[in-house]
Amino acid sequence: MKSTRRPPSVTSLPEAPQDEARRRVRRYAITMGIRTVCFILMAVIQPIGWWTFAFAAGAIFLPYIAVVAANAGADSTPVTVESPALELEARSPAEDPAAPRVITVQEAASEPPAEEEDPR
Repeated sequence: MKSTRRPPSVTSLPEAPQDEARRRVRRYAITMGIRTVCFILMAVIQPIGWWTFAFAAGAIFLPYIAVVAANAGADSTPVTVESPALELEARSPAEDPAAPRVITVQEAASEPPAEEEDPR
């Protein structure tokens, strides 16, 4: 019986943690740079008008937006990953003499657990 499943695609895997962290830091830095520009423009541009209040709103609310966006990692974006498990045919060693042997390792406690003494 041959498997009809395809192997997993590299493009279906989630983003690497280092790449994700780099992207979030870059997004945070850009947002805080825009906030700094808003703060400077709010203080420099004269006469005071509606744009002054728009820059003030940017200077006040962009830090919150930057922190929330930076803390929202890959958990906020659902990613479907293909299962790498493949169904393989089971063969007996008699059918394929060149097949490697399977070695099973079982762990055991080195010391038996100590029995509790009765405090009577």
